[in-house]
Amino acid sequence: MSGVVRWFVLGLVVGGRSSLAVAVPVALALRGRGGSAASVGRALALSAVAGELVGDKLPVTPSRLAHPQLEARLVAGAVGATALALVRRERVGALSVAAAAGLAGAWTGSVLGASWRAASARSGSGALHPDVRAALVEDAVVLLAARALARA
Repeated sequence: MSGVVRWFVLGLVVGGRSSLAVAVPVALALRGRGGSAASVGRALALSAVAGELVGDKLPVTPSRLAHPQLEARLVAGAVGATALALVRRERVGALSVAAAAGLAGAWTGSVLGASWRAASARSGSGALHPDVRAALVEDAVVLLAARALARA
């Protein structure tokens, strides 16, 4: 996978779950490392992701497209992609491309995720609220993509 595609994909997953902007580069940077610092880093990243996975399902959670949530996701996508480029030891000139690709991916992921959730909420019924079902599917997609990025 090329750098630009990797950075855009990270942005996409950040559009779904913003905490992955930090978790993926941390997982990649700490891969194969032991020790208490690495364990603490992994635990903090995992805690952030777990907290967001729970918080995302709460009825009081605002739309990811609202101000300032969207702006925060865009910044997270740009920063996360830049961090991913740094962890992968990309040349310095690639950092601005990484930031732009991460920002574009975060915008795309935010809009696609919100659209998916809205469409699902309009069309479903059953024991589990349609938005929660859509959120769980979204969780699975972004976590699998993030896992692939962290292993690449």
